[in-house]
Amino acid sequence: MRQVDHFIVGGAGGTAARTHQIWNPSTGEVQAQVALGDAAVLQRAVDAAKQVQPAWAATNPQKRARVMFEFKRLVEANKQALAELLASEHGKVVEDAHGDIQRGLEVIEYACGIPEALKGEYTPGAGPGIDVYSLRVPLGIGAGITPFNFPAMIPMWMFGMAIAAGNAFILKPSERDPSVPVRLAELMLEAGAPEGVLQVVHGDKEMVDAILDHPDIAGISFVGSSDVAQYIYGRGTAGGKRVQAFGGAKNHGIVLPDADLDQVVNDLAGAAFGSAGERCMALPVVVPVGEDTAERLKEKLIPAIHALRVGVSNDPEAHYGPVVTPEHKARVEQWISTAEAEGGEIVIDGRGFTLQGHEKGFFIGPTLIDHVTPQMTSYQEEIFGPVLQIVRARDFEEALRLPSEHQYGNGVAIFTRNGHAAREFAARVNVGMVGINVPIPVPVAYHSFGGWKRSGFGDTDQYGMEGLRFWTRLKKVTQRWPDGGGDGSNAFIIPTMG
Repeated sequence: MRQVDHFIVGGAGGTAARTHQIWNPSTGEVQAQVALGDAAVLQRAVDAAKQVQPAWAATNPQKRARVMFEFKRLVEANKQALAELLASEHGKVVEDAHGDIQRGLEVIEYACGIPEALKGEYTPGAGPGIDVYSLRVPLGIGAGITPFNFPAMIPMWMFGMAIAAGNAFILKPSERDPSVPVRLAELMLEAGAPEGVLQVVHGDKEMVDAILDHPDIAGISFVGSSDVAQYIYGRGTAGGKRVQAFGGAKNHGIVLPDADLDQVVNDLAGAAFGSAGERCMALPVVVPVGEDTAERLKEKLIPAIHALRVGVSNDPEAHYGPVVTPEHKARVEQWISTAEAEGGEIVIDGRGFTLQGHEKGFFIGPTLIDHVTPQMTSYQEEIFGPVLQIVRARDFEEALRLPSEHQYGNGVAIFTRNGHAAREFAARVNVGMVGINVPIPVPVAYHSFGGWKRSGFGDTDQYGMEGLRFWTRLKKVTQRWPDGGGDGSNAFIIPTMG
């Protein structure tokens, strides 16, 4: 059986005491095993990072940028193989896996401009013979703890900015699909990064806690469930670390009566069911405003959902593939049953779905549930599967309150032709990322990504200038060069506004 090991300088130091199985979600078979590390494995990675990071930070930023350019070229050259490997472990279709890689590469492209982004500020003559300037310096060693649903994109979101800024980086990917993160680290080394600048350690909670408690790790970025995000943020910051921790989501799509329903249905098919709904920016709740809008939307949704093709990850005709593990399949199906027990109307039921020839695969059919209410736990919690819920709103104000009052505040979308309504909604909604006729409002790489409330812990977002600020500290220098006079005429005076 294929073995996936840590990617650290000097190797892991022997056979792993514990391993985790890696499924092929399309066949339901175990295809590989990944080593689970402990504090000793992490220490070897930290020791190597400490050796290499000072020289990497002192490297000309333009030379660091050249490494990022070459890494981008290598990922693009290996994109098809990476996408197939990613799809085989995650279950998303290969075309979707290409998107996973591409959205990560867009942040790498931004990181290629690190010489410009790192430029500081300078004030000459802030006082008599005194100049003041600021510069951004790397934290030292950063760590990323990433989820299974985007095994290429989210690691690149993190390590791209961190490494370009001069940090060494230790990545702890999901043990469910760890092969692509290891391959990315190999390509970074091939691109010219010194050995030890990017390392990969595998593990479960034992490894996560070792990262949180290690005194030499200065910054931690996390994406995963909200309960774990809150735990990581609390424990990490208590240890004096800089932490950004992004959690779950329950993104709403508000549909006003004037919306183009054909476009809405087309957008919902991809946003709710793409990647089997295993996206923190999926759109699993649609909120039609008014009963007439709800009925017209439902009438159009039903045939569109029936037309979706569920297939194995390498089926080029499939709209989406299996979910990641048998446990996750069971959990999603249980949420459908919970919604039904709570009074939701199961319009299209994806439970018990099987694919001919792949009966052991972890497939769930597309599911549509109507008459969901805010009191239902299936509405309050993240399902993370190919399930679309309809929550009917009487008017604009009720539709605005639903995402604003939900415990999660990751993303939201509004569909309308009314510019005033869209502007009012965007200004007032209590959610971190807003789409206007855009179903999955993930910002481009030169902006930033981050949700509010229980979707995000910490005050700094991912990538863009926010990412640069997270992975660096601001150093302020006040300097004076004495002219050699002995009469004290150039004595230091604190600059004032007067």
